[in-house]
Amino acid sequence: MPKLWCVVRRTGYVAVLALVAGALFAAPAMPGAAQQRQLTSVQSLEAALLVEVNALRRRHGLAPVRVNPRLAAAASSHSRAMATRGFFAHNSADGAPFWRRVERFYGSANYRYWSVGENLLWASPELDAQEAMRMWIASPLHRKNLLEPRWREIGFSAVHADFAPGAFGGHAVVVVTANFGVRR
Repeated sequence: MPKLWCVVRRTGYVAVLALVAGALFAAPAMPGAAQQRQLTSVQSLEAALLVEVNALRRRHGLAPVRVNPRLAAAASSHSRAMATRGFFAHNSADGAPFWRRVERFYGSANYRYWSVGENLLWASPELDAQEAMRMWIASPLHRKNLLEPRWREIGFSAVHADFAPGAFGGHAVVVVTANFGVRR
């Protein structure tokens, strides 16, 4: 069953947006050496998600978002950590809030305004961009994040794991992180 999770951080206050579909958390677990598998980026899914997000934003009269390599690096770091360590959460494996992780890549220093948001998703390896968008749009909180007018930049990471421990039950999965941001 696919799982969804989203959250937003704004300078000065935090608004947490979450959809809990079943048990989302499991204790971080490291797979045994025999079970470890290489993670593979699914760049075609990342590219297709950008097209889908901007099409949705255009249909709603919003400015498109452009890929920011720093947001993409933050997303990649998190997708890979979740798939490897077997947890599904915005907080990093060390318990740090998501916005701290994103801020390490997408800094807030020297900006009057800084805001970031994050949508997460995991599903079977057959996931495509249209299905990911259908799931996010069906969730009012995820949809709100996708249609947030202030976002100007985005970074995606979709990783495939043949064996994902913990919350993923040892199954083959695709883990997707979308980091949204604006700095002024």
